[in-house]
Amino acid sequence: MPTRAVLALVLLWSPLLLASVGRTLAAEPPCHSAELVFPLDAQHNHAPGIVELPDGQLLVSWYRGAGERKADDVVVLGARLAKGAKTWSEPFTLADNAGFPDCNTCLFLDATQQLWLFWPIILDNEWGSALTNYRTSHDYGGAGAPIWDWQGTIWLKPDDFQHRARELAKARLESMPAADRPRAEAFFAEIEGALGNKLAQRLGWQPRCKPTQLPSGRIVLPLYSDTYSFSLMALSDDGGRTWRASQPLIGFGNIQPAVLQRRDGSLVAYMRENGPLERIRTSESADGGATWGEVGTLELANPGSGLDAVRLANGHWVMVHNDSVEGRASLAVSLSEDEGATWPHLRHLERHAEGQYHYPAVIEGADGTIHAVYSYFVSGGKSMKHAAFNEAWIRAGDAP
Repeated sequence: MPTRAVLALVLLWSPLLLASVGRTLAAEPPCHSAELVFPLDAQHNHAPGIVELPDGQLLVSWYRGAGERKADDVVVLGARLAKGAKTWSEPFTLADNAGFPDCNTCLFLDATQQLWLFWPIILDNEWGSALTNYRTSHDYGGAGAPIWDWQGTIWLKPDDFQHRARELAKARLESMPAADRPRAEAFFAEIEGALGNKLAQRLGWQPRCKPTQLPSGRIVLPLYSDTYSFSLMALSDDGGRTWRASQPLIGFGNIQPAVLQRRDGSLVAYMRENGPLERIRTSESADGGATWGEVGTLELANPGSGLDAVRLANGHWVMVHNDSVEGRASLAVSLSEDEGATWPHLRHLERHAEGQYHYPAVIEGADGTIHAVYSYFVSGGKSMKHAAFNEAWIRAGDAP
């Protein structure tokens, strides 16, 4: 990794660590505010990303159109919130491949302060044809869309994983109660043909949660496949110029990973459960994301919905997730003080009888404020909702 990038990473982290110590000593009171990014809209608005820019403004991304993968008018939009402002800018276009759906978005500011937008293009209106694209910018401080200086595609050629997947599938079936086997057997039969198909192995990997950049400079971009219903990491050790595939995280139902790094350097992936287990899925890596251990579960519930997580400057972890086994009307924030071993603190961003509040993206700002943005679906339409809060607000718990 270039010395300049290492220095930039150190300079980026050091002020956050110092600021964290000051905030802890000051014992901040609970703070929370929230607003819609744009008025309720009749179209499908979904899957946001969020980043704080160096001048303190927030940039949010999402996609909008007549639907999802089946709608060819889907485009990626963005909006800005100036530091100290209460109202977001009018939406503007971030990416539009005319005639193709542009879907899940995530934003990322790397150690050199380069801005990244990741999103998939859906080639044939099926998730299995997803091809992850990216744009980068160094000139993003003005109004409207950043001035993009590069656009590329992440081409991945994973090592052939069909034999390992079949072995894991066999072991899964043998460990299941007899009553649960027919459904699992039907799922494995459905993906059997795709396991040995080279095109299926190389297409269909798409983003949902933001990348993690390691102290080494490595960028770990979490991806997932709806073809196989498991996950994989795209890894870059040269600032994003080239990418390679990690070993897949094969749990048959674990998708849309969010990745955090422990103090000892190991990585933890938290994933949406897309199967019958109704719990957040998890896996760990001890080699910077190249290989991953067994995919297990947390005690935290999941109804088949996306989540996101962030490591705060003080070392605590925050996760935003739907905390139920059915529906997406309850959206919670959980806090861990021991790098994910336990999650004792929980507070709700949304908890209603109806509506959907889901697909969150979460970051920590330079001043310690936690920012979450999520899809907000109610009877009057759809929007993105932004919530700003602090750790003290989470600890205070729900109001009686």
